[in-house]
Amino acid sequence: MKKLVFPLQVLYSVYAFLVFVGFLLIIFPLVVLASFFGRLKGGNFIYRLCQLWADTIFVLFGMRHTNRYEVPHDRNKQYVFVFNHISFFDIPIIMKTIRRQHFRILGKAELAKVPIFGFLYRQAVVMVDRSSPAHRAQSVRQLKSVISKGISVVIAPEGTFNTTHQPLKEFYDGAFRVAIETQTPIKPILFLDGYNRMSYETVLSLTPGKSRAIYLDEISVEGLTLNDTQALKRKVYKLMEEKLIHYKASWIKPSSAGRQ
Repeated sequence: MKKLVFPLQVLYSVYAFLVFVGFLLIIFPLVVLASFFGRLKGGNFIYRLCQLWADTIFVLFGMRHTNRYEVPHDRNKQYVFVFNHISFFDIPIIMKTIRRQHFRILGKAELAKVPIFGFLYRQAVVMVDRSSPAHRAQSVRQLKSVISKGISVVIAPEGTFNTTHQPLKEFYDGAFRVAIETQTPIKPILFLDGYNRMSYETVLSLTPGKSRAIYLDEISVEGLTLNDTQALKRKVYKLMEEKLIHYKASWIKPSSAGRQ
């Protein structure tokens, strides 16, 4: 059976890659044009293009996305959005999940080196280079600047793919320091199906199917100081871990659930 499925998987992945590149080439001139309108107005337009891209590829890839809200979500508020990072497909999922409010994603600096895509990437994300404390500090300053302009930020506190088969891997401090320093509430979002749509193991793992995002209740940081960073990080970790177990996220092994 696997011998029959694998060639189909490869063909589907090649088809998806061609669709991805084709749409990228179509919107590239618009991204170049938007770049002349500055990081704020131009960036907002580029994100709308990226959301159109996500809408298109979800249809062409045979995927269906739904958002579930455990509590009502206020799109008029700014947030530090945090999500579990488990898939190469997380960026399109983010674009389908967060709608009708402005935001910027914190992304890995190395992706800016990819031809053509790298130009769009540099215009759209706040890049983080974790090679040194100075580079990480610069990313934090940029995130705080984005928030000061009335725009939310989206951060994967795990920093990289969770390959542990636990609900989450260890969190970095950055998202929580930014939230405290800017007094911006944290809004956790769970991606339940990213691992099934395209795992971190290979880009040839793309499959059609469902995509679900769960909005959890916001976590206030009002009155907190940087001395509360670790306690806040543990609180968010515990909430997201418990909810991923509750919703039976597919990558969790029974022996791993509940361990940090």
